[in-house]
Amino acid sequence: MPADPSAAARPAAHRIDVPLRVNAALTIGVDELGWRFSRSSGPGGQGVNTADSRVELTWTPATSPGLAAIGENARARVLDRLAGRLINGQLVITVSEHRAQLRNRETARRRLLFLLQEALQPAAATRRPSRPTRGSVERRLAGKKARSQVKAARGRPAAD
Repeated sequence: MPADPSAAARPAAHRIDVPLRVNAALTIGVDELGWRFSRSSGPGGQGVNTADSRVELTWTPATSPGLAAIGENARARVLDRLAGRLINGQLVITVSEHRAQLRNRETARRRLLFLLQEALQPAAATRRPSRPTRGSVERRLAGKKARSQVKAARGRPAAD
């Protein structure tokens, strides 16, 4: 029986003691995730001074066995898209928005899941710009001509 009776009732996506399943090909093992805890400055009353509720989740994508198993193209895409977020080669997610450490851990895992799902998405097809229609070109030129006539009429009258 789990130490936390409500843990069995939680969906697998919200549990912190199971591997993080990103999609059918990518699963991040529990041992790949690093956790650090510290005191949070957020809500919690006097308990904020005694409880280590702030959570830092770290994951190293370059050495991840789960990421190595998904294929070279997808792996390169993930590494490229996460490159701006890496600190010394590690992805660091910090959460301190809840009073309970467990909820902060669940939130950190959900953020990692979302980041990886976004990074795995294939690149959007580049848009081929279309040519303007003949009618739209004619309307644009007619409008320019009318505007130039309005501006030309603003000048001083011709001296007779």
